Amino acid sequence: MLTPLSRLLQVKLRDVFAGKKGILLAVPGAFTPGCSKSHLPSYVADFEKLKAKGCEVIVCTATNDAYVMYAWGKDQGATGKVLMLSDKDAELAKALGVSKDGGAIVRSGRYSAVVENNVLKSFNLADAGGGMECTLASAVESQL
Repeated sequence: MLTPLSRLLQVKLRDVFAGKKGILLAVPGAFTPGCSKSHLPSYVADFEKLKAKGCEVIVCTATNDAYVMYAWGKDQGATGKVLMLSDKDAELAKALGVSKDGGAIVRSGRYSAVVENNVLKSFNLADAGGGMECTLASAVESQL
C-alpha cells in the first residue's frame, strides 16, 4: 500500500489506475540530485503534452515517507500534476523486483511505466542499461 500525505490514507494503485491510462514512475529518493534535477521535473514540465497524449494520471513513488514526498512534490511544482506517493516500506519496489538494499533503507530502482486499466503496457528500468534517459517523460511520451 502506498501513502499520500493528503489524508495519510493507504492507496491501492489498482484503484488509481482502474479504467485509466497513466504513468507510474519511481525514483531512488526524494530531493536527490538526479531525481530533483531531471526525473520528476521532466514530468512536471511535460504534463500538458502527456495529458494531450491521453495520460490521465501520473504517479511518482519513492521509499521516502509521505511527509517527505509531499514536501518534495511541493518543491518541484508537482501539485495537481503528479500524485506523490510514499512506498516507505518498499512494498511496491519489492513486488516489481526493483528494490535495492541501501543499508539502513531499501530504495527503489529508477523506472517509468505506462499503465492502462491496471495493465503494464511498457516498463523502462534505468538499471537495465538505458540510463536515466529511458525513464524521463520524453521517453515515455512515445509509449502512450
